[in-house]
Amino acid sequence: MRTVYVNGEYLPEDQAKISVFDRGFLFADGVYEVTSVLDGKLIDFAGHAARLQRSLSELEMASPVTSEELLAIHKELVARNELTEGLVYLQVTRGAADRDFLYPDEDTAPTIVLFTQAKPGLADAPAAKRGIKVISIPDRRWGRRDIKTVQLLYPSMGKMMAKAAGADDAWMVEDGAVTEGTSNNAYIVKGNTIITRHLGEEILHGITRAAVLRMAAESQMKVEERSFTMEEAMDADEAFVTSASTFVMPVVEIDGAQIGTGAPGKVAARLREIYLDESLKAAV
Repeated sequence: MRTVYVNGEYLPEDQAKISVFDRGFLFADGVYEVTSVLDGKLIDFAGHAARLQRSLSELEMASPVTSEELLAIHKELVARNELTEGLVYLQVTRGAADRDFLYPDEDTAPTIVLFTQAKPGLADAPAAKRGIKVISIPDRRWGRRDIKTVQLLYPSMGKMMAKAAGADDAWMVEDGAVTEGTSNNAYIVKGNTIITRHLGEEILHGITRAAVLRMAAESQMKVEERSFTMEEAMDADEAFVTSASTFVMPVVEIDGAQIGTGAPGKVAARLREIYLDESLKAAV
């Protein structure tokens, strides 16, 4: 049985409890982060901790712990659950208060929950060798997608739309341009250029995205941060997505159309290799 962390306590998962008045439950008034674990170490932890603080700040929400305490909690959970390969999920909400659309008093204690998920073979996922298929769907989320909130109903619906269509995931489209995947940032490759949407309130500022683009630049790869259309995507030589749990994942089909050769491309494969190598070296 897993050990989880709830508001300062390490507990068996079947003893963990949250109030029915928690605003994360009632209003999706909370934020989250997911940090991958490889070889028992945390990947890109500093980036996730920094983005958590930004999300909290944007929602005027207090942080229940310092970054140092957060790292210690992550490491303790990894150790207690003997996690070698998998994920650590972290969620912070505004806390429990009587149901009211207005924020509760500032002395209301935030709720913090962390748990682990074992994912054997995370770094050597078969999908990375065959590539994934995506479909396009309208982007019907709220406007502040740069804040990593727990309101994930539409992305969940998008995953189900993809499953119903025999695909693995969905890319969301707004005003004729791709924003991002349901749980990842989206990229195409044309010639020698990697193209991905520019940062803004329309997409999540991916931690893996930042690392991959930095590594691409260091490897003398050309990067353009701009909007691109589904037509451009279907005409691309390659496509891929990035996220904390999939790293760099090739996309070989979009809306039934084969991308490039229909097999994972060299750019995506190389970026995945570089990312895993460099991230493991810097893991904590």
